[in-house]
Amino acid sequence: MTAAGANGRGARRIAVAIHDVEPATFERCALIRDWLGDHGIDRATLLVIPAPDLHPFFQRRPDLAAWLLDCRDRGDAVAQHGFQHRRAGAVGRRRRDEAEFTGLDAEATRASIVAGRRMLSLAGVEPRGFVAPAYAYTPALRRELSADFDWWATLLRLVGRERASLAPALSLRRSPLAVRAGAFAAGGLLRLDLHPADFDRPRRVRALESVLRGAAQRTAVTYDDLC
Repeated sequence: MTAAGANGRGARRIAVAIHDVEPATFERCALIRDWLGDHGIDRATLLVIPAPDLHPFFQRRPDLAAWLLDCRDRGDAVAQHGFQHRRAGAVGRRRRDEAEFTGLDAEATRASIVAGRRMLSLAGVEPRGFVAPAYAYTPALRRELSADFDWWATLLRLVGRERASLAPALSLRRSPLAVRAGAFAAGGLLRLDLHPADFDRPRRVRALESVLRGAAQRTAVTYDDLC
């Protein structure tokens, strides 16, 4: 089924997002993407951190930029995932990704968004969408995203220019039982959030395999498709 057909009324769809795509996680993310393909997921959304450690991702790993373009050409969507995925002023190398935009005024928020988008554009990727690290949004961030992107995603919904479609995302950071139950109860759209670290936990992987088997008749779509 084409993406257009998958968006028809009554269609049962699955939207998988791989979070935290950056040089440090590239090999793991590539393996996850191949693994998803083996399980029938032919379209996914890749959430890319533009400047981890304040260095453009494509300078650290040109092969990551090339891989993203290949994935896009095969039907995946590439979205912007914050700017550096940590709170400004974090001490040392400690990750503080839970609230990257907290405390930033409107000007600083916009500068961060524009800089990240420019880095993705320089790598040949033009993102239509945005996902804040840990889904932590501020009023200033919401205003900027509504003006500049076709969509942005929260934990509970996907917000587009013309409509907001409700569909909570299931994270493997919840208990495996909760993930299976949430997938079983999902309606027309099943959203799955995957993080590279999830695949260090065999129980989480088994829960995901169970969910994917149960979703075998759903059509895979990207967040770009949904908007």
